[in-house]
Amino acid sequence: MSAVEDIPTPQVVIDQDVLERNITRMAAHVRETSLRLRPHAKTHKVLQIADRQLAAGAAGLTVATIGEAEVFADHGVDDLFIAYPLWLTRPQAERLRRLSAKARVSVGLDSVEGAQTMGAALNGAAGEIAVLVEVDSGHHRSGVSPGLAVEVAQAAHRAGLLVEGVFTFPGHSYAPGMPQQAVEQEQAALAEAAELLTAAGHNVSRRSGGSTPTATLTGSSVATEVRPGVYVFCDAQQLELGRCTWDDIALTVAATVVSRTDTGRGSPRRLVLDSGSKVLGTDRSAWATGHGRLIDHPDARITALSEHHATVVWPEGSPLPALGERLRVVPNHVCVTMNLVDDVAVVSGGQLVDRWAVAARGKNS
Repeated sequence: MSAVEDIPTPQVVIDQDVLERNITRMAAHVRETSLRLRPHAKTHKVLQIADRQLAAGAAGLTVATIGEAEVFADHGVDDLFIAYPLWLTRPQAERLRRLSAKARVSVGLDSVEGAQTMGAALNGAAGEIAVLVEVDSGHHRSGVSPGLAVEVAQAAHRAGLLVEGVFTFPGHSYAPGMPQQAVEQEQAALAEAAELLTAAGHNVSRRSGGSTPTATLTGSSVATEVRPGVYVFCDAQQLELGRCTWDDIALTVAATVVSRTDTGRGSPRRLVLDSGSKVLGTDRSAWATGHGRLIDHPDARITALSEHHATVVWPEGSPLPALGERLRVVPNHVCVTMNLVDDVAVVSGGQLVDRWAVAARGKNS
């Protein structure tokens, strides 16, 4: 083992102890509410983390793409949900057919045309793929209004697909003051769509929702499963939304101070780190206070990013870090950060204990 200080920067670092605590806590909460936990693996893309989630009781994994599903199925994960409305080409359909021989696969749909195209592309294998109709619960990205769910489900049924239920993504929960409202809208949309599908003769066995901001607010009166992803690491967005604390941050980017300015003439005291947008990502919500946070210096703010550098304005009254000093940056959005690196350093008790490959990195289709 080597000390954390020996890791070259910039470097994504995962605190294994905090990671495992986050996984255990979410699994326990979901178990107490009688929901199933189906974590979104697009956040981490790491086989070792998936293993820990499944060992803690996850019913399966959620993924973003067929490529991500292939990586985890090859690793032995046997229940996978591709939680987006797929528009299948014949090559993609062939990949889905091969995938269904290794794992139970379900996918999203939100249009009649998508159902028809999927059924035709899968042909005789259509019945091997379960589908969930996506409904819009307020995020206004993909998904139909709950009242149109039956039309999509019936088209899927006519196309030979197995309609298993409904799902939604309460993405508007990623805003200050919105998680509670978003979870209420999520539950209302799932309930309405499920009732309509049941009345139309469909067997609705899954009602899937939940994001990291809403997962611990979701009850089992309507939903049957939740799909949080960011909870394994937490990030600056979750911190500023009040959905985690500093102690819950499991992923940081180790960075080195490479430049600093302290004129003492009324100009901002600032420093530059060697961690830019190519490792932190560029996501910044309108309400975020910066391009990330510093876990050991809560009052500092990252005010600008370039490709390889981060500019930090340092608070008055605090000693300015020396050139060469190591700092720990909390990215705004960890999902983006994980897709920018090939592997991560894993630490425990201040020591480097392992390196994990980001196995599903770049599997964007």
